[in-house]
Amino acid sequence: MKKPFSYIIISIFVLLVASLGWLYFADYLEREKPSIQPKETITAIGKKRDILISFSDRKSGLAHVSVEIIQNDRTHPLAAETFSARGVNLKDLAITIDTDALKLNNGPAVIRLAASDHSLFKNQTVSDIDVRIDTVPPYIYLLNTVNYVNPGGTCFIAYRTSKPTVRTGVYVNDDFTPGRNIMLQNKPTSVVFFAVPLDALRGKTTMTVFARDNAGNETRLHLPNHIRDKKFRTDKVNLSDSFLHQKMPEFQLAFAGLRDKSPEDVFAYINSTLRKDNDQTIHETSLKSANQQLWDGAFLRMRNASTMAMFGDKRTFLVGGKSVGTSIHLGVDLASSARAPIEAANSGIVVFAGELGIYGNTVIIDHGLGLMSLYAHLSSIDASVGKTVAKSDKIGYSGTTGLAGGDHLHFSILAGGRFVNPVEWWDASWIHNNIVSKMSF
Repeated sequence: MKKPFSYIIISIFVLLVASLGWLYFADYLEREKPSIQPKETITAIGKKRDILISFSDRKSGLAHVSVEIIQNDRTHPLAAETFSARGVNLKDLAITIDTDALKLNNGPAVIRLAASDHSLFKNQTVSDIDVRIDTVPPYIYLLNTVNYVNPGGTCFIAYRTSKPTVRTGVYVNDDFTPGRNIMLQNKPTSVVFFAVPLDALRGKTTMTVFARDNAGNETRLHLPNHIRDKKFRTDKVNLSDSFLHQKMPEFQLAFAGLRDKSPEDVFAYINSTLRKDNDQTIHETSLKSANQQLWDGAFLRMRNASTMAMFGDKRTFLVGGKSVGTSIHLGVDLASSARAPIEAANSGIVVFAGELGIYGNTVIIDHGLGLMSLYAHLSSIDASVGKTVAKSDKIGYSGTTGLAGGDHLHFSILAGGRFVNPVEWWDASWIHNNIVSKMSF
């Protein structure tokens, strides 16, 4: 029996609708364009620049992606990839732009990013990024080339660059301290307070000023310096039974993993692992320093206090004549009467106030531009994070918290996040000759 014509039409219509529905739900008819996202902001390119581009299409999938750079109506292909099968929803392309190999000139250029998908509509995204080809490295102008420094001490330098930088500072051997960009004598200037290693030796310790611009061009300049000779004390510290049985239980209560350990093993842990963790916390806190000088003049030394231990003292701890650990003392221990008032050594902002492992109750004050002071073993704290303090403001009382065998203040100075000898900062003449005079340009 012959089927009615209307039945055929309806069948064709149903088949067409079903096919269109399948195409739609299978994303063959989707109209969403692919997404292109550089992993970082690109504004300038130096002699060689690595860039990473993320292409994505969450529906029909990527069909083709490409990257090219255009300058003076000349197009230079950098990368391209075609995906014959559906299902590639994400593709990251890592590209190196070598301006010499491509014969690009200093000046404007355009990076063109393109992507198309597997939709029947061949959705396409094209994104142009305006960039500047710049192969000229920044020039560094040292404002002072005389730097007499002490092992364990602080060095301060000021310098200017021929162009803005995105990263600058000083390398001491492989250790980097970032610079701070400020206005000095109404001119943009980079300044760095950095630590001289305790084991620094003339002729063997290198100091280099570093600058990188936003195109990736880098300059390294030797920093003239004269490292004085200095020796630090060595000492053997006998840990008494009374000290171990008095102090170690405090740490066993705080750390469950130590509760079944011997006093000697507890001390070994807190003198190594905990000390390292605490110093890392201090270093991270020091990165919060304000980008302006908050201090003025010589730093105050604790009033009427005797020196109990010096900066740089190398200690070997003994129990029954056997070594249970070593350390280098990174501050000055000062003792007066029990619960003596502790004052801020200079003006600044409190960036840490609380318990800190071996340091006990601790206050850290930011004095700006990477310079900080630390007050440890306090019996109580009279300061809070964010509080602005003036020189000689009371911030707490001395005590025996942390790894302290008797009532005293452990006082430290940090420059660029590393401990330096506080004695220099108590000396007005040293500050004038090594800091203030270098800012007078």
